[in-house]
Formats: sequence, C-alpha cells, structure tokens
Amino acid sequence: MSKARTEAFSDAVIAVAITLLALDLHVPDPGGGFSLAHQLGEQWPNYAAYVVSFLTIGIIWINHHALLQRLVGVDHAILMLNLLLLLTIGVLPFSTALMAEYLDASQGQNLAAVVYGGSFLLMSLAFFAMQQHVLRAKQHLLQDHLTPDVRQAVMRRNAVGLLPYAVATVGGVISPYLTLAICAGVAVFYALPSTMFDVQPHAPEGGRRS
Repeated sequence: MSKARTEAFSDAVIAVAITLLALDLHVPDPGGGFSLAHQLGEQWPNYAAYVVSFLTIGIIWINHHALLQRLVGVDHAILMLNLLLLLTIGVLPFSTALMAEYLDASQGQNLAAVVYGGSFLLMSLAFFAMQQHVLRAKQHLLQDHLTPDVRQAVMRRNAVGLLPYAVATVGGVISPYLTLAICAGVAVFYALPSTMFDVQPHAPEGGRRS
C-alpha cells in the first residue's frame, strides 16, 4: 500500500472523529423555561471537553502527518500500528461525550473521568508505539536526513505526554476536574512550538514535529 493512501485513509478517520465531537454541542430549547444565556452556561462541561479533545486530536493529526512525512514507504507492521492508533482516536468522541455529561454530575463522574483520561492514555501509547517502531525498527524506510540525534529528540518529545495522561487517568478517581485540567495542560504543551525537537531545516515536512 502506498504512503499516500495510508495518509488519506488516516486523515478521513481523524476528520470524522474530530467532527463527531461537535455533535455533543446542543442548541438550547427555546421553550425550556430559562434564558438562552443560562442554558448555554449550563453546557460549559460540553464546551470544555470539546475544546480539549478537539485540540488533542488536531495535534495528533499534525504529528501523524509529520511521522508519515519522515517515511519513504510503509509496510504491514506500520499499517497495523496505524490502525491501532486510529482505533484509539475513533473512541475519543464517545469518551468526550461521557466526560461532558458526567463532569458535574452527582454520581458516575469519577468513572467517566477515568474513561476519558484512559482514552487519551491509550491514544498516546499507540502513537508512541508507532513512532518507536518507525524510528527504531524501520530506519531503512526513513528519510536520509533523520540523524540519530533527531530520532532521539522526537522520541523524547513523544514520551513527555505519557506520564501526565497516566496521572490524569488515575486522578479521575480523585476529581474529574483534575483529569480535565491535566489533559488540557498536555494539549497546550504539544500545541506550543518547540524548535529543539524539529528535524533538520532542509526536511521536506512543515509544521511542528513530535
């Protein structure tokens, strides 16, 4: 299978996942008995979960593109790891809706937070596994400009988010707000540019690397 077809399929799955997030943003009922401002304000958990998940999926999309741009081709193992990554991305709209529904509920909020944090952890582990496999086991498929130092920098950058997501998952037992805050913090971290992790200037790919 060509690398272009792999990226096209991945882009389609990611686009669907990021679009489904918006389905949990509801238009208030005019006959609800409360003002529009009040009803919109009550939906703040939906907005918060949406922003965090949208930003996270968007960053994964950017980094996934950068990962594939480092390759001259793909093989069966890379395709399977890519499917695993897409599997974890596809579940994020569900875990986001669950988190939004139960964030300020009187019961079930802790389990919802664990599921939410766990979904991000699984996604980051899948991406990390794919990145590790590509940079360590498939060096013959890499662009020539990727030096050992660059590969190590990329892997370090990827590893940064694993521990916070693990803490966010366990932290859901304590407070769902803690889970949401940590996930938001990781998203902001990866959204910021970091030139120390970029590949060589003559690399053909654009944007921030991960």
